[in-house]
Amino acid sequence: MRSKKERMVRAHMNITVFGGAQPKPGDPAYQEALRLGSLLAYQGHTVLTGGYIGTMEAVSRGACEAGGHVVGVTCQEIETWRAVSANAWVREERHVNSLRERLFALIDGCDAAMALPGGAGTLAEIAIMWNQMIVDAIPSRPLILVGKAWEQIFAALFDGLGSYVPERDQRRLVFVENIDDAVKALESVERKA
Repeated sequence: MRSKKERMVRAHMNITVFGGAQPKPGDPAYQEALRLGSLLAYQGHTVLTGGYIGTMEAVSRGACEAGGHVVGVTCQEIETWRAVSANAWVREERHVNSLRERLFALIDGCDAAMALPGGAGTLAEIAIMWNQMIVDAIPSRPLILVGKAWEQIFAALFDGLGSYVPERDQRRLVFVENIDDAVKALESVERKA
């Protein structure tokens, strides 16, 4: 039987977490993202986020406070647009020039990704990563979407666009209701590996 340390080393993955910048400390969405970061770090994973505020801050904080490694991918375009810098829980900052470079660093740097609730930016992150897998530009990997809203949005897309979104492409997205289900989905991927 393997020791806990050996299991954690084997289980280590780089997990990108996408999500909105709106949640603030104390908000339910912030608290859930904080808990997700903690759960991922406890399992020995490295967490990658966009490195700034909201969900990114909460996931980074949760992971850091649980002893995990946190990578924040930041960019000059965002810092020019909004006066913000890497949050206090980022342990390794990867600063790039453009939003495009930032997005691809988050996608290319992960073994799996999760998307918490968010807006246009989070939707773009999901869509680009999903499309990259569809066209085999990157190896397929888990893309776990957390919350009923994502399932509703994509159900409308699948229903409304029919054959434009074949079932094999739909199956690349994993829909879960909450943080606990997201972690379980990730654990089932690890067991298959």
